[in-house]
Amino acid sequence: MPNVQGKGEVFLQGIWQQDSIAHAEKLLSYTTHRLKFTCDSFYVDFTTHSKENYYEDSCFNNGIWKEYAKGTYQVKNDTLTLVGDFTKANYKQKVSGCYRTGRYINEFKIKNRSPQQLALEDLNTHNLLNLTLSEQITCVPKEL
Repeated sequence: MPNVQGKGEVFLQGIWQQDSIAHAEKLLSYTTHRLKFTCDSFYVDFTTHSKENYYEDSCFNNGIWKEYAKGTYQVKNDTLTLVGDFTKANYKQKVSGCYRTGRYINEFKIKNRSPQQLALEDLNTHNLLNLTLSEQITCVPKEL
């Protein structure tokens, strides 16, 4: 058996965008997600909006900043598990700098899914991510 990437879940393949957060204007901070699933890999872009400065001033960026992570995922029953690392914007390894570094591990309950919509509940924060499919992707496994 050649050493190739796994096929992942067909229903997840594509780019999923979270366009809004309920009552965002009332929150001190919130984060929207853009998730890309290709074969057994994921790429996630986080965009955070914050009224409070949790970082040094040079990182605060007027209260809006982006973070990135990539790795592999697994679906078991109704749970989506993402295991990877925080990265730079080009998805290369990030070892220092503003915001989070190191491992990115998160689990989501798949609350609802259709070909164009995906609802995930973050099992750490219990926030609901309502995602819309913006681009379909067909898995073509690559050699590792």
